[in-house]
Amino acid sequence: MSGQRDLFGGESAPHPDGETYDPDLDHARLTGQNQRVFDLMRDGEWRSLDEISRATGDPAASISARLRDLRKPKFCGHSMEGRRVPGGNGLWVYRVTPANNGSRPA
Repeated sequence: MSGQRDLFGGESAPHPDGETYDPDLDHARLTGQNQRVFDLMRDGEWRSLDEISRATGDPAASISARLRDLRKPKFCGHSMEGRRVPGGNGLWVYRVTPANNGSRPA
């Protein structure tokens, strides 16, 4: 677990990006979401957005964005895979494989 809080917590955490991102309004909320999603998904288990949402308490749309964030180099470039569930009526599941033991890149 060492390094995890450095990756997502506090002022030193990398900032998400995007046209609507406002650091004053969004940094603490989004870094908290990133931490919760990573803490859950670092075990490599396959989960749907709804399953992740129920476990973290964060909205499914936010979960999708946080999974995309985890792939970015500034968030360590973790591996994120998605696959369609056979017979799942369009349901997708996702898993994360942590890079560099989850430590923040230099």
